[in-house]
Amino acid sequence: MKAFVVDRYGRKNDVRAGDMPVPALREDDVLIQIHAAGVNPLDSKIRDGEFKLILPYRLPLILGNDLAGVVVRVGSRVRRFKPGDEVYARPHKDRIGTFAEFIAVKEDGVALKPKTLTMEEAASIPLVGLTAWQALVEKAQVKKGQKVLIHAGSGGVGTFAIQLAKHMGATVATTASAANAGLMKQLGADIVIDYKKDDFAAVLKDCDLVLDTQGGKTLERSLRVLKAGGKLIGIAGPPDPEFAKQMGASWFLKTAVRFLSHRIRKAARRHDVSYSFLFMRADGDQLSQIAKLIEAGAIRPVIDRVFPFESTREALVYVETGRAKGKVVIKIR
Repeated sequence: MKAFVVDRYGRKNDVRAGDMPVPALREDDVLIQIHAAGVNPLDSKIRDGEFKLILPYRLPLILGNDLAGVVVRVGSRVRRFKPGDEVYARPHKDRIGTFAEFIAVKEDGVALKPKTLTMEEAASIPLVGLTAWQALVEKAQVKKGQKVLIHAGSGGVGTFAIQLAKHMGATVATTASAANAGLMKQLGADIVIDYKKDDFAAVLKDCDLVLDTQGGKTLERSLRVLKAGGKLIGIAGPPDPEFAKQMGASWFLKTAVRFLSHRIRKAARRHDVSYSFLFMRADGDQLSQIAKLIEAGAIRPVIDRVFPFESTREALVYVETGRAKGKVVIKIR
């Protein structure tokens, strides 16, 4: 099968097109013919080796973290899917590889594709949808009337998280450029802060939750807008000890992670708030819940561009510019 592969970590060692074997099917796997794949900043970070301590992939590695496609075969223990089913998925973190014609995904990471979406639209959802769901529904348990700040509202996670937070009854603030303010309002944002002109920390206060996609200074400044007992959830890092524990990290890695996140955790305690890191996990049941919201019209996909499969490298470069509104997708079939 055709695929886009990383042979060695590092930005200079680019992604190449090549032929790879069709993945072997385990007894609890679903073999999917991929029609479209989402492109995410995570793909470039994996290519550059940023996660090699946490996610020790064997090289050569097929990149890609979400997909939509059709089931072609199922393992002997699979009960929920059959050949011909249209599905979407975020593969488990240790078995990625959606920039390819086929992938084997564990059954519990797969869900039926929302009926109202095209393959390209469906492929744009899994990674950002699960990230927003696990932050807002699972970790923060957002309640009606709460105040939520979502950074970088025009990005892939942002465009989904704004809609989900609004559906949950929150008052939603977001940071975006003035050019994207109209789109942010359409998606449900109540307050749009022009990050080029205004300081969000001077505009907002008493937030119950901040979902940070940026890291660095933005993460630290976000502590100022939270009320006592509020939650800061970061998806750009730094990772925290709870994450290291979930990953089954070595003593050395746990110590390193504790050191990396010490400053932000200490600052959070000073503000009487909590900081946690979220590395989204595969979850087919949550994707089924998300599909219901999409079919009910509560959430819609936001797609910036669709690239042909042979232009996968160009799609990665485009995502790295940080200018995409919503998601970028590769059309494979």
